[in-house]
Amino acid sequence: MAEENGELPDDVESLRRLVRERSAERDLALDALKNKTLEIERLKLRLAKLQRMKFGPSSEKLERAIAQLELALEELEASEDAPKSPPAAIEAIASERKKPARRPLPDHLARERVVHPPVTACPACGGQVRALGEDKSEVLEYVPGHFKVIEHVRPKVSCRSCEAIHQAPSPVLPIERGRPGSGLLAHVLVAKYSDHLPLYRQSEIYAREGVE
Repeated sequence: MAEENGELPDDVESLRRLVRERSAERDLALDALKNKTLEIERLKLRLAKLQRMKFGPSSEKLERAIAQLELALEELEASEDAPKSPPAAIEAIASERKKPARRPLPDHLARERVVHPPVTACPACGGQVRALGEDKSEVLEYVPGHFKVIEHVRPKVSCRSCEAIHQAPSPVLPIERGRPGSGLLAHVLVAKYSDHLPLYRQSEIYAREGVE
């Protein structure tokens, strides 16, 4: 009972037993700390080796391996420092690390503002309301690509004096007398050679849009 209350026992044998227990606990803690330190150093060495190989073949796989090692290294270092921090701080750090870093959406994307109007009167008492600011949140949406037809109109005019007929020249097209525009051809080529989408698959996709 004296040990549980934080008091030292009076008899020598109990004191010796307490010292042996504390010494064993200290040795176990030192061994665990030593093992963690060795594991950290091992991961650091392996991480440095992978970083040197980063620009070699299969760099994408190496990137994933480096990211996994960095995460393991952070967890080991955090567990090594854990006794220095109170439990509440440890939980706060862990929960903070679990939250993914949310990057802002690119500025170049077109934005559509949708305003959700608030109530015009207090639902509780019917009193007037006043503005207190606003909250904003962004949602990334996708609008499927669409076709459009460009109609080139070339009016004809005739001279009242000599009856000569004049008309603007035909526009220069990628394919003479062809139907596809330059934007459509660029899209087809990028889909085929960059996205590895065969022409017959593209044809099926266009057919769903009513374009044969």
